[in-house]
Amino acid sequence: MRILLKLSGEALAGDKKTGFDEETVRKVALQVKELTEKGTEVGIVIGGGNFWRGRTSENIDRVKADQIGMLATIMNCIYVSEIFRSEGMMTNILTPFECGSFTKLFSKDRANKYFAKGMVVFFAGGTGHPYFSTDTGVALRAIEVEADCILLAKAIDGVYDSDPATNPDAKKYTEVSIDEVIAKNLQVVDMTASIMVRDNKIPMRVFALQEEKSIVNAANGNFNGTTVTV
Repeated sequence: MRILLKLSGEALAGDKKTGFDEETVRKVALQVKELTEKGTEVGIVIGGGNFWRGRTSENIDRVKADQIGMLATIMNCIYVSEIFRSEGMMTNILTPFECGSFTKLFSKDRANKYFAKGMVVFFAGGTGHPYFSTDTGVALRAIEVEADCILLAKAIDGVYDSDPATNPDAKKYTEVSIDEVIAKNLQVVDMTASIMVRDNKIPMRVFALQEEKSIVNAANGNFNGTTVTV
C-alpha cells in the first residue's frame, strides 16, 4: 500500500503556533515508522503555515508570496526529515525545482526508486508554481506516484457540513463522496485538488492529527474521522 500524508505546518508547531514543536514531530515520526515497518510506502507533503501566510498581506505580490510559501514547505520537510532519520528511518526530499544539494529534483522514477528502498519520501516546494496550494500539490503528487489513498491530518477531526467552531449543530460525516464535497463546497481540500482526486479516483481520509495513533489508524482505515469516497 502506498499512502500520501498531508501535514499542516501549524500542526507541527504544536501549541506554539509557529516554528516547530519537536515532540509533536517525533510522535508523527514514530507512527510513520510503525507503518513503514509493516510495508506501507509513505510519501509526505507539509504545508508552510507555521512560517508564512503570505496571502493575508496586500503589500506583497502574489507570485512572490507564493514563492516564499514554497520555501517554507522545504524548510519544514528538511526539519521533519531529520527527526525521522533520528528515529531510524531513511528519507529523501524531492522538489519540483533545483535547491542545490538540499533536495533532489522530483521525478516519478526517482520517487519510485526511493519507495522501493523503503524510504519515506517528502514532496516539498508544492507544484513549483504560484497560484497553487499545497492541497493541489498533494493531489498532483498522489496522482503521479499512484498513491492508494491521501491522508489529511488536520486540527479538526473530520469533515462537517458547516464550521463546528461557529455552529454547535454542525453535522460530521463519517463518509462523504467527493461529488458532494464539490457540490456543497465542503472545503476538505481546495476546489482544484478536489476535482483532481475525483477525476483520478483517489480516496481521502480526514482526521485530527492530535488523536492517539491517528496516522496509523487512518492508514488502516479504522479511525475517528471522515472517508471521502470517489
